[in-house]
Amino acid sequence: MKKISIILKSSNFFIPVLYLYDINIKRTKRAIFNQLKKSPNFCKNMPVILNVEGLSQNVDWINMKIAISSTGLFISGVNGCINNKLRDLILLSGLPIFSGHKKNYFNIINKMNKISKDIVKKPVLNSSNAHIINYPVRSGQKIYVPNSDLIVTNNVSTGAELISDGHIHIYGSMRGRVLAGANGDTTKKIFCTQLFAELISIAGEYWIIEQIPLKYIGKITKISLKNGLIIIKKLN
Repeated sequence: MKKISIILKSSNFFIPVLYLYDINIKRTKRAIFNQLKKSPNFCKNMPVILNVEGLSQNVDWINMKIAISSTGLFISGVNGCINNKLRDLILLSGLPIFSGHKKNYFNIINKMNKISKDIVKKPVLNSSNAHIINYPVRSGQKIYVPNSDLIVTNNVSTGAELISDGHIHIYGSMRGRVLAGANGDTTKKIFCTQLFAELISIAGEYWIIEQIPLKYIGKITKISLKNGLIIIKKLN
C-alpha cells in the first residue's frame, strides 16, 4: 500500500495548511512537487502553515524545513506540535508555532522570548527609555528587548522577528513578525511606517498577514489592543 506523505486541507488560519505525515524528506519533497503540478491554486511562493501533528520527534526538522522551502512554498508558521523536543527545534529554526486557541499562543510567545535571548547576534543600543536598532534586521534574526520599548530605524526583512515587553516602533519597511507587550501588557502599541508584517501581536493577541485589511498594507500605521481585539489605524 502506497504511503501517504501529505494532505492539503483548508483551515481557520485563512491560508492553506500542509499536513505532514512522512519524516522521509525526499518523499515529502516529491509529494509537494506533485501537488504543485496537480493543483493550480496550490502555487509557488504561496504562504502555508505546516501541521506537524503526524510527524514523530525523530524527524530531521532543519533539513525538512529547507526541503519544503526549496519547493517554492513560503512557510509562515507551524501548528499541531505536541512534542516538546520538536517544538523547541521549530522555534530555534525561526518559525512561529500557531495554536487553535489564542490563550495557548501567549504561552508560545513566552517560550519564543526565552529562546530569542540566546539568538540575537548583533548588539542593541540602549537609550534612557528604549533600545534602538539602527541596522537592517535580516531574515532569521530575532531581537528580544525585555522591560523596555524597541525602536528600529531601518528595514525588517521577511522571516525576522521583533519582540518587546514595551512599545515597538519601526521606521522602515516591516515584513517580519512583530510582538509588543510580550509580558502581557495590553496597553503597548506598534508603530510602523510601512506595514507588510507576517504577524502582528500585542500581549498574545495576534493577526497573521492574511487577516490584516489591505487598506493598511504598506501604510503608516498604529496598532493597539482594545477589549482583546487588534485595532489598526492609519497615521498621517
